[in-house]
Amino acid sequence: MGHLFGWAVGLTIVAAAASVSAQTDHVARGMKVFGEQKCSMCHSIAGKGNAKGVLDNVGAQMSAAEIREWLVDPDSMRKKASAERKPPMKSFAKLSKEDLDALVAYLQTLKSK
Repeated sequence: MGHLFGWAVGLTIVAAAASVSAQTDHVARGMKVFGEQKCSMCHSIAGKGNAKGVLDNVGAQMSAAEIREWLVDPDSMRKKASAERKPPMKSFAKLSKEDLDALVAYLQTLKSK
């Protein structure tokens, strides 16, 4: 019985480590998408990019669903937020689901300390 319990615990640890690794890869992909889409033309992170659109704390200020909505339907979100920044944010609805999910995951990690 002890060996079976030890094996189950070991398997759980391996699965958790794989999950953390997959999440890390997902966030890294999101960081790459941020660069590929030239998001820093309008936004900044850690002082790099356009200082008029600071995203350093976006992960603490918005849910993943809200971030996704800004990415796929910025016109609707601009109205909800009464945002008047120019130029208006463009839609990223044409990104693949994987890239969009990764970008949201990356932006969710941005929480000022």
